Amino acid sequence: MAVQILRDRSRATVQKVVLGATKEQGGTRSHTIVVGGDAALPFHHFEGEISRPVIAMEVQDIVPDWPEVLKDPFNDVINEPGRWAQKCVAAYGADLIYLKLAGADPEGANRSVDQCVATVKEVLQAVGVPLIVVGCDDVEKDHDVLEAVAETAAGENLLLGNAEQDNYKSLTAACMVHKHNIIARSPLDINICKQLNILINEMNLGLDHIVIDPSIGGLGYGIEYAYSIMERIRLGALQGDKMLSMPVICTVGYEAWRAKEAVAPVSEYPGWGKEVERGILWEAVTATALLQAGAHILLMRHPEAVAKVKENIDQLMASNAY
Repeated sequence: MAVQILRDRSRATVQKVVLGATKEQGGTRSHTIVVGGDAALPFHHFEGEISRPVIAMEVQDIVPDWPEVLKDPFNDVINEPGRWAQKCVAAYGADLIYLKLAGADPEGANRSVDQCVATVKEVLQAVGVPLIVVGCDDVEKDHDVLEAVAETAAGENLLLGNAEQDNYKSLTAACMVHKHNIIARSPLDINICKQLNILINEMNLGLDHIVIDPSIGGLGYGIEYAYSIMERIRLGALQGDKMLSMPVICTVGYEAWRAKEAVAPVSEYPGWGKEVERGILWEAVTATALLQAGAHILLMRHPEAVAKVKENIDQLMASNAY
């Protein structure tokens, strides 16, 4: 007996956000990337338009405190953010570069604002893909650093973060003045997520310049709750809630590689298998689960995990997926 697939048409769509700007648009990127625009639940091609998720690979301005199995693919470039970004794009197929200015941390390398700006310039010159730039999570330092980055990269249409409920005003203003997009980060709370979007929009930054970071958990560490929050965000967008209609970004690499199961040495847990294989799968499975919840941008680290997730995206986006 033939089974009839029920089709549900949504009353609204996810907001589209354009990342990057070409020379004709006032920037220097080789192309732009559009995220969002979905008219149905994730990969329900039979119900409406589905946008292709993209992968941003992480680059830092200092050598990160990552496990060796994660640093190995980048050992030849890890001291040079520009070359690191080039390798992510040319060798590993990154759609975007996610540049974390971790070196700005006052309790770490305490790199100056000028040094941070120079790193952003270096990466912009090294690659043609659009950039995501985030600070070090020190509120006062990020205020200075991100304002300077926004001004220096005016016209590039960056995605800058992170704006949170207690410190969104300065970054929102910088994005408005210098024409960038903003990451609105909330702590796994849909009410705070919505309220932050309202506050940013009330400062007159358009909804088409906001990307939501609802916070996530890695595989085995709260991913179910993160999934349910993201699912509610997508449902709200499709039902016409404009303040939940933005694309979603997920910090997959950070969350996956800080899990004990991803990094614990095989000498301590011989039954768990080799660290490198385990860590790659931990990141890849975390990412594929979040794709099903509605992620538009996945922030990832290991190139082999990226390759696995790209293959999964190809399968999910195929016209014969259903």
